[in-house]
Amino acid sequence: MPVSRVAFITGASSGLGAGLARRVARSGYAVALAARRLDRLDEVARAVRDAGGTALPLSCDVREPDQVRAAVEAAVGALGPVDLLVANAGVSGMTRPEGFSARNVEDVMWTNFLGPVYAVEAVLPSMLQRGSGHLVAMGSLAGYGGLPKSGAYSASKGALHNFFESLRLDLRGSGVDVTVVTPGYVKTALTAKNDHRMPFLMELDDAVERIARGIERRDALVAFPLPLFSLVWLAQLFPAAIYDRIGSRVGREKRD
Repeated sequence: MPVSRVAFITGASSGLGAGLARRVARSGYAVALAARRLDRLDEVARAVRDAGGTALPLSCDVREPDQVRAAVEAAVGALGPVDLLVANAGVSGMTRPEGFSARNVEDVMWTNFLGPVYAVEAVLPSMLQRGSGHLVAMGSLAGYGGLPKSGAYSASKGALHNFFESLRLDLRGSGVDVTVVTPGYVKTALTAKNDHRMPFLMELDDAVERIARGIERRDALVAFPLPLFSLVWLAQLFPAAIYDRIGSRVGREKRD
């Protein structure tokens, strides 16, 4: 039977996606959980149900538009129209000049940028028809500028920011809101692989709570932590020579 509010969350099998699934379920959403790892999704779904919520795990590769469309249709059929999309699925990875591979860049762009675009395509028509809805994109502070050894990741998040910002402008007055989330370093499986310094590293639960509050307020931008966001934003104003000098120091810390 359809419920009052439905959230569709990609990349919900771990990290921020799993944390947000549990958090928005406590706020009254039935959550459709989409990811490739169905066994991990089942664990998240059990946690949501044990807390009294409603969860539907759905196997879905966000790089495949047909799978995204089918997952949204399954969510709508079981729970009702999607009110909240959280496009969270993402990958990282190093981009190095040595052995440079355009295919590696394509893979990152496919997941981090086109995956959210496919999800928007699947949920937006219904939102516009109903005159209500909320699109949330999980960006990154890395999207504000090119970072060393992170060309593909930075580019994918920059594209994501610009795309959803354009959507926000185009959807003004439609009843559909758009939020871009740009977190810094958060303790997840992805950041656990890093062997370089991660300033202002945040606990997962703290990051989830900040994002959830921004979603509830329907903020246009949720950016944190403030000191790192301020530095990244100001870095866009630096002369190229200064930016390159700082970036080179960061790049020397990164190893495969």
